[in-house]
Order: sequence, then structure tokens, then C-alpha cells
Amino acid sequence: MADIYEDIRKGERGAWVSIAAYLILSSLKLISGYLFASSALLADGFNNLTDIVASLAVLIGLRISRKPPDSDHAYGHFRAETVAALVASFIMAMVGIQVIVEAVRSLFEGAKATPQLWSAGIALICAVAMFGVYIYNKRLAMQINNGALMAAAKDNFSDAMVSVGAAVGIVGAQFGLPWMDSAAAIAVGLLISKTAWDIFRDSTYRLTDGFDEDRLMDLRSTIARTPGVEGIKDLKARVHGNHVLVDVVIEVNAELTVMEGHHISDSIEERMQKMHNIMNIQVHVEPKA
Repeated sequence: MADIYEDIRKGERGAWVSIAAYLILSSLKLISGYLFASSALLADGFNNLTDIVASLAVLIGLRISRKPPDSDHAYGHFRAETVAALVASFIMAMVGIQVIVEAVRSLFEGAKATPQLWSAGIALICAVAMFGVYIYNKRLAMQINNGALMAAAKDNFSDAMVSVGAAVGIVGAQFGLPWMDSAAAIAVGLLISKTAWDIFRDSTYRLTDGFDEDRLMDLRSTIARTPGVEGIKDLKARVHGNHVLVDVVIEVNAELTVMEGHHISDSIEERMQKMHNIMNIQVHVEPKA
């Protein structure tokens, strides 16, 4: 269990890296967007502001997740990060809609100034920086098997792509197509909204105890191959934060002693931990009819 909480602390480090990067890049984009008259760069900057909120939500969730189990939370507080991500999705959706509305209004107003080419350079520099943050968080998430940090890494990658799109729109505006800057801003708003929807869908799926059927079949196969297991009457699994909780009812030879059945249960727990990194599994043993 100590290793689990240590992994959570490492995940917090990734969240802090994202927050620091977003603070710097959003400030740079917003200031440059106003100075160089770029709607796309401004939209990208507001996008990064929402990402600060999302990263803070992940950080707060990870902090709460480190609290040990108590009388009201026998399984611990690991789901706090999922709840935080759900809250962040609502905030991101509101900002995404606002960006789209402002971009559409700017598009139909017409006669707007062409953004300066410098803003495209700023967008590309920010894209490279954010891609570096994505690589860092992705590697850390894979190292500690942290789903929340992996989601944050995917958000980092989408932000890098948003900045590339903003740069394309700005460059297009230089060729007598100023509407491309507003069009790029609309695309940014749509991407913010899509990211919010993806986070919302994943969070609600986890909170309602949804679990991937293919992964459940892998767990069933591992348990079925355990020596002494003659059948599986029931198998359930659910995600609790970054961890998987498993409940299984197995059938064994009716002639086995209680101690022998206990050894089979221990074997299942060891195999699930080694092969699937599952630390919490409840095994109920029944005699095979």
C-alpha cells in the first residue's frame, strides 16, 4: 500500500509540471494574442486557462486520494480524482462554448485586422513546449500506471495540436484570408468542448462502475488458469480511482479442506497482482457441485 501512495505522489509531480507550463504558456499566448490581434492565439490561451483548472482538479484529487481509509471510506479515497475530473469537464465545456460564441461573433463582424505573423511563431513555440510536457507526463503515467495523469498527458497532446492549428490559421490570414484566424479559433473551441465531453464520459463511466468487457475476460482467464480453480460462478470488477477492485466467486473440489481453499485464494491474489497489478481482490470459495 505504501507503494501506491508513493505512486500518487509521483503523479502529483506531473500535475505540477502541467500547471507550471500552462501558467507560462497561457500568459504568453494571451498577451501575444492581444498585441498581435490574433483570435486563434487568444482562444488557445483561454484553452490553456481551462487546462490549469483541469490540472488543479487532478492535483486536488490526487491529494485527497492519498488519505488513508476511514470509517466512512473503507476502500479509501481513490475516487476523489475521478470526481475532480468530472468537475473540471463542466468548467472546460463552459469555456469551450464561450470561445466558439466569441469566434463566431468575430467572424460575422468582418473587417477585422489581419493578425501579425509573429503570433504564428509564438503558437509554434508553445506547441513544441507543450509536446515536451506531453512526453514527460505520458512516460510518468505509464511508469506509475496512473490513469488520471495519462488523461492529463492526452490533454497536453491535444493542446500542442491546438497550437499548431492556431498557427495554421494565422498563416492563412496572411494570404488575404483573415477569416481563417476566426475559423481556427472556432476549431479550438470545438476541441475544448470535445475534450470536456471525453473527460465527462470517462468519469461518469467509472463512477457508475463501468468496466471494459475485454479486460474482464482477461481477468477471468487468469483466475480460471489458477491451479485448483474448477469454475467461476461470478466475477465483477470496478475502477476505484486508478485501482481496480475485483470480486470473484470460484468453485473448487468439495473434498478440499478450508486451508487448501485458502491457499487457492492466495494464489489468485498473487497472480492478479503480478499479471494485472491488481491489489484488491475478494475471493469467495464454494464447493463444486
